[in-house]
Amino acid sequence: MKIQSLKLAYFSPTGTTKSIVQAIARGINQNTAEQIDITKPNARKKQLQTLENDLLVVAVPVYIGRVPALLSEWLHAIKADKTPTVCVVVYGNRDYEDALLELKNIMKKSGGIPIACAAFIGEHSFSSSDTPIAVSRPDTTDLNYAEMFGRKINETLQSISSLDYISDINVPGNYPYKNLEDLLSVDFIATSDKCIKCGICAESCPVSAIDFENFSLIDKEKCILCCACIKCCSENARTMKEGIVENIAIRISEMCKERKEPVFFF
Repeated sequence: MKIQSLKLAYFSPTGTTKSIVQAIARGINQNTAEQIDITKPNARKKQLQTLENDLLVVAVPVYIGRVPALLSEWLHAIKADKTPTVCVVVYGNRDYEDALLELKNIMKKSGGIPIACAAFIGEHSFSSSDTPIAVSRPDTTDLNYAEMFGRKINETLQSISSLDYISDINVPGNYPYKNLEDLLSVDFIATSDKCIKCGICAESCPVSAIDFENFSLIDKEKCILCCACIKCCSENARTMKEGIVENIAIRISEMCKERKEPVFFF
């Protein structure tokens, strides 16, 4: 099957998902590739449309075992005209639970035809020097796996003449999906006097939760706990406060020390 263009759609507040997607693209080795970064709010205002001769890679981080809720509207609005689709989730070495199944089902409803799925590991949002969780992942091994996954996707496409020969892919997960009613809404980030008011934290926030006039002010109703503002601060002026989020980080750090590896589904 001949693919004319490659489209890479991803949400990546801390850059881990983006790294995986770019490595997959290197493995696919398509001449033309369009990156659709939906991390910033304005990018999610644009609808994505794809054709039958496109290859669409959709990648999202896992939030509490699910596809991030703020992406639901954008993902469901995708118009894919029988587009071969690759579904990828990236999780912080804990568990991806229902996220991959949920993403696959969303893409099927949007008109995509899943030809491959994968779960990769990235450094957890809550990871820090005090609570290390999958530090510096994806690492070289992960990115090599991602390139290999891309090559296998290419091989799959070359081996078929039509998507009519693609059967449904079985991936782990449960339906109904995990209940997310208990999502945290909490003020958990402290800003120290190291802050030089550069504004990078506010620019990096994927939900515009940080006040551009006062960077220590965070709209906790908007905040998705991605910690992008902590990780992007060159002055280390932003840290977790003591409390529920830090306690969760400590628990995950203690329970998820064993290295998990990427998994592929075709």
